[in-house]
Amino acid sequence: MIKKNFTKKDLANKLHKKLGFSKNYSLELVGDFFDTVISELINKNIIKISSFGTFEVFNKKERVGRNPKTKKEFIISARKVVRFKPSLLIKNKLNKI
Repeated sequence: MIKKNFTKKDLANKLHKKLGFSKNYSLELVGDFFDTVISELINKNIIKISSFGTFEVFNKKERVGRNPKTKKEFIISARKVVRFKPSLLIKNKLNKI
């Protein structure tokens, strides 16, 4: 079974079919949405979307990593990552409760 990723283009096509916007406008709308989400994460570090979930910036500390093939150790630098916590509604739909 081949897995296909759901892309921005796929989302824009769904908007085009469901709402009747042009394909170019739908793609622009999706791009603007994601740009807004990214800029808000940079500025506020947390985004809560009701009935969907919460995006949060999390700071990871510097740590020691290891190459599993060569067993050579190296330092993985400190970084910021985004965590997503789905809402209860989404969890229930995924588990069909």
